[in-house]
Amino acid sequence: MPSPPASTPHLRLERPLEGRDAEILTPAAIAFLTELHDRFARRRHDRLAARLRRRFEIGTGDDPHFRADTAHIREDPSWRVAGAGPGLEDRRVEITGPTDPKMTINALNSGARVWLADQEDATSPTWRNVIGGQLSLFDAIRGQLSFTSPEGKRYEVTAERTPTIVMRPRGWHLPEKHVSFIDRSGRELPASGSLVDYGLYVFHNAHALIAAGRGPYFYLPKIESAEEARLWDDVFSFTEERLGLAHGTIRATVLIETLPAAFEMEEILFALRDHCAGLNAGRWDYIFSIIKTYRGRGARFVLPDRSEVTMTVPFMRAYTELLVQTCHKRGAYAIGGMSAFIPNRRRPEVTEAAFEKVAADKRREAGDGFDGTWVAHPDLIPVARAEFDAVLGDEPNQLGRTREEVSVEPADLLDVRIGRPVTAAGVRGNVSVAIRYIEAWLRGLGAVAIDDLMEDAATAEISRSQIWQWIHQDHRTAEGTPITREYVESMVQDVLADAPRAAGDRFDDAAAVFREVALREEFPAFLTLPAYAKHLN
Repeated sequence: MPSPPASTPHLRLERPLEGRDAEILTPAAIAFLTELHDRFARRRHDRLAARLRRRFEIGTGDDPHFRADTAHIREDPSWRVAGAGPGLEDRRVEITGPTDPKMTINALNSGARVWLADQEDATSPTWRNVIGGQLSLFDAIRGQLSFTSPEGKRYEVTAERTPTIVMRPRGWHLPEKHVSFIDRSGRELPASGSLVDYGLYVFHNAHALIAAGRGPYFYLPKIESAEEARLWDDVFSFTEERLGLAHGTIRATVLIETLPAAFEMEEILFALRDHCAGLNAGRWDYIFSIIKTYRGRGARFVLPDRSEVTMTVPFMRAYTELLVQTCHKRGAYAIGGMSAFIPNRRRPEVTEAAFEKVAADKRREAGDGFDGTWVAHPDLIPVARAEFDAVLGDEPNQLGRTREEVSVEPADLLDVRIGRPVTAAGVRGNVSVAIRYIEAWLRGLGAVAIDDLMEDAATAEISRSQIWQWIHQDHRTAEGTPITREYVESMVQDVLADAPRAAGDRFDDAAAVFREVALREEFPAFLTLPAYAKHLN
């Protein structure tokens, strides 16, 4: 077919359709994606440029603060968010995970109240995963999903009550390189990963979800400002008008997982108020954001070994208490984060330790007033549910706990003093996790169990950004060794030597990506960007 004139906005697929792709990439769906890009792509680029400006300002000494220009929003006691939509009234345990057929079925059979269907940090954005995830969701919503493994094991949805699906698209910063958008001026750019993921899901499934008594619900990742939230709100309002949905049908839960967003929680709720169900404490990306934002601001902002950055250190405590208070003040649910500990069915002692750590984590969250929490493995659902049942009882939430006693100042959110060292084991652990995770990610796996912890893009980001910061702040290990590029490179070689090499592995590519994002002078904002551009199909 001839290409449309340059003056007509259009999308171009950079990969041929295979298998069932045409069921998702229908002409009508592509037309809808084109409308989304025509209306919102320029504003997306403006918001990304604003991010860069703010990042530069903070990096040169202008610390984040509560905005003076939006004080009237924070001081107005009258407004509330839309709150829970049908099927989101009780969110005490949510399971997270990728959207391949097997993991989709496991999540739907898990017994959780909500499933975060993750097209973001738990999904490696190969073209097959992007479209395959949409097909899994399409089939699951229509009750027609099944899967047979290469070994012949058949998986089917058997639960009488399946979790409410809340889909997480990619963040505003991520492109979809397999789709190009040509705008009205003829300029050609990669499509937005956010709009592709969101647009295909809502176009195909909104009406089916509503007919099933639920709705089109989303987790919004990596938000950095109220203006970015407003952009999503406008996308939702346009979608509702375009697809014939009542205003407010779409509901979003925003992950507060960047430092700038922690200073604008009320403003983010206000921007999305007609479509907002709540906020989530995205702990791992939040730690990464702290490191990234303050990586060049001196030794006092250097964090110790990743294992020492717990939820009880001062800046994490301030952030989560402020989140609960902010949510309940405005009628929004506060959802806790994910503990990385996972069971190991072959090692009972590991499983027992994981259960104890997860129980303590969820007990703290429930006691702090959270309305629900995340787990990454079905075996952890009873552990988490028991802690929230003990506090919630038969109530669906803790919105009545307004936490008026909480008082958080900007300095509290920036108090990164922990008083623990960086150890040689901590350096090696970061190198190992980063390379092993990137290797799996390049093979198409987005959530990976490594040393009895669930690692995803967020934890890999912490690992590589700590290495970069330790090098550039001339830090030493507790054992007295300077953390230099040469020292880290020796550990890279050790990790490669110990790696279980096999035909088709991507360890050499993973090491190259690690060197680019952790050992070079410049600091890429996200490790997934160079890895995606150069190494992922």
